[in-house]
Amino acid sequence: MSETAAAPALELSGLVKRFGEKVAVDGIDLVVPAGSFYGLVGPNGAGKTTTLSMATGLLRPDAGGARVHGIDVWRDPVAAKRTIGNLADGVRLFDRLTGEQLITYTAMMFGLPRPEIAERVSDLLDLMDLRAAAGTIVADYSAGMTKKVALACALVHAPRLLVLDEPFESVDPVSAANIEDVLRSYTGSGGSVIVSSHSMDLVQRMCDHVAVIAAGRVLAAGSIDEVRAGESLQDRFVSLVGGRHSSEGPQWLRQS
Repeated sequence: MSETAAAPALELSGLVKRFGEKVAVDGIDLVVPAGSFYGLVGPNGAGKTTTLSMATGLLRPDAGGARVHGIDVWRDPVAAKRTIGNLADGVRLFDRLTGEQLITYTAMMFGLPRPEIAERVSDLLDLMDLRAAAGTIVADYSAGMTKKVALACALVHAPRLLVLDEPFESVDPVSAANIEDVLRSYTGSGGSVIVSSHSMDLVQRMCDHVAVIAAGRVLAAGSIDEVRAGESLQDRFVSLVGGRHSSEGPQWLRQS
């Protein structure tokens, strides 16, 4: 077995990122086993997006490193990025292209053989329920449609690792169910997924591993059952992160 075949899908070691005086990520260590469906959860501002940006080569860390299937993301970025399908939060798409053109262009950038591209693009348009909008420029897509075409671009080169930042945000329930089925099949065939989400129900239902992060640090990580420790993931998350208020709210807000 080769070194990359035996390696974790993603390994983060001592990742640190500062923005001025603010420490956004404060020494994160994380191992995502190959073939796992891994959830990354945390409150707003916890450092989830910054961590995933460093893990996928979009943002250079101040310290620490990231390896994807044994490949150093920063020493060999081209090889590492070939193995990653990335749905990043806030990254602009080439939105003056149509949906079909955007997925095709992404496939060409990854060097897919031309005879394969049209079939893959057609399959993804059907999968994401974008067939009717295939000829519409992405700038005119709704938020949910934009999320779906971005996910199609992340999938088109059949990566070994999918890194998805809030993939179901703004996506309608039918499309979300279809995407869930695809991701389950993907991990079932040996692919790996790491997904950042605010939905504890989704993470508990879909993921087999989870990490809870806050203030740029990992508070708990492991299998879902290990992290839950006998509680629901929602309750365990709140107990780890803190900040829940038991107040009934101000008097003026009550209706009786």
